[in-house]
Amino acid sequence: MADKHKSQPKPAGEQQPRVLPEGYRQGIITAITVLLGFSLAFFKFWGFEAPGEWTARSIIAAATLVVAVMLQIVALVRSLRLEDNTPGEYRKTVVWFCASAVVLLVGLSIAVVAFSVAHEAK
Repeated sequence: MADKHKSQPKPAGEQQPRVLPEGYRQGIITAITVLLGFSLAFFKFWGFEAPGEWTARSIIAAATLVVAVMLQIVALVRSLRLEDNTPGEYRKTVVWFCASAVVLLVGLSIAVVAFSVAHEAK
């Protein structure tokens, strides 16, 4: 008798929406906040506390870091939405997050070059 009530596959028009496996959203939220925390801490030190003069390279690096932080915030906001529990929206959020990581790496690379050039000139 219990077998009679087993869930039967639903017709194509009545399929339930797919959701992410447990832990995916929590994982990406954690990853985004860790990267965002690093980005803000680095920008605070490098942009405001580190000694040195602002150059064209350092301004470009700072602007790139600001863009990376903005992309991370967009990814964080997307990851906190209820809609992000669907695989399609989650994939878009992952793309935003990966884009922010790439922009951050570009900004960090420019900052390293700016720092190296500034100390080479001394």
